[in-house]
Amino acid sequence: MTAKLDVLAAAPALMKQWRAMSQAVNGSLEPSLVELVKIRASQINGCANCLNMHTAEARAQGESEQRLDVLAAWREAPLYTDRERAALAWTEALTRLSEGHTQEAAYQALAAHFSAEEQVALTLVINVINGWNRLAVGFGTWLEQPPRRSVA
Repeated sequence: MTAKLDVLAAAPALMKQWRAMSQAVNGSLEPSLVELVKIRASQINGCANCLNMHTAEARAQGESEQRLDVLAAWREAPLYTDRERAALAWTEALTRLSEGHTQEAAYQALAAHFSAEEQVALTLVINVINGWNRLAVGFGTWLEQPPRRSVA
């Protein structure tokens, strides 16, 4: 893939604000949950750049290969907590808005596992990753991840 545009160079002030928003919402929930949400949305959106970045980040935070490997089939895998399942269902509902109105069931699960403030925080995380996916896919962004250091 060849980049069409370097968004950071093209609009530095706007991208600085976008990054600040991204960082603000990232710290609002547990890091492992945030990374799962980012990965799942990026899978749906076909964003190779974000998948590369967020799977590396999840591994660095101690996420297991098994959970990353089966994330696309999270409903069938017994590896995720009820809270994670609620977040993933909400992620899919909001990321696939154009496919129909499936938000009600997802919202019921969300409300059972997240406080009102956490619901807003999670929704903002989902909005931000969907925005990054659209920037990366739209402009052909690929940022190579540094090699992982082995832990000895």
